[in-house]
Amino acid sequence: MDADEKYMREALRQAKRAAALGEVPIGCVIVHEGKIIGRGYNRRNTDRSTLAHAEIIAVKRAARQIGDWRLEGCTIYITLEPCPMCAGAIVQARIPRCVIGCMNPKAGCAGSVTNLLEMQGFNHQVDVTRGVLEEECSTMLKEFFRELRIRDAERKRLKREASES
Repeated sequence: MDADEKYMREALRQAKRAAALGEVPIGCVIVHEGKIIGRGYNRRNTDRSTLAHAEIIAVKRAARQIGDWRLEGCTIYITLEPCPMCAGAIVQARIPRCVIGCMNPKAGCAGSVTNLLEMQGFNHQVDVTRGVLEEECSTMLKEFFRELRIRDAERKRLKREASES
C-alpha cells in the first residue's frame, strides 16, 4: 500500500465517525513529514454549523499543531472533492498538495463544478491527485444516501398513516 492509500484509509476512518453521528460521511486528514497533524470529519448537523466541514476542522487542528496558519509542506487527504469554502481554505492555508477520494459533480471545486485549487489567478495553486480509493469513498457516500432515502420514505409513510387514522 502506498502512502496516499494509507492516509486516505485514515480519512475513510474519519468519514465513518461522521456516519456514526448520522452525518454525511466525509473525512479528512492532514499529513506533515509523514505524521498526521490534523483530523476532521463532517459535523455540520451535530455542531449546527455550516463551517463544520471535515476539511475546516482538520485545517484548524493542523494549524494549531504546527503553530502556524500556513500549512506549507503538508498534504491534505479528503474522501470527497472539496466544496468552494473548503477549497478556498486549502488555498488560503497554502497547502501544496491535495489528495481526493471521489469527485463531487454537484458541488466540487477541484475540477467538477470549478477548480479553485489549480486556478492560476490565485497566489497559490495546489497539486491535486484524484481518485485515490475512489470506489471505497464513493460507495460509502452512496450507501449513506441510499439509507437516508429509505429512512425518509419510512418517516413519510408513518406520518401519512398517522394522519389517516
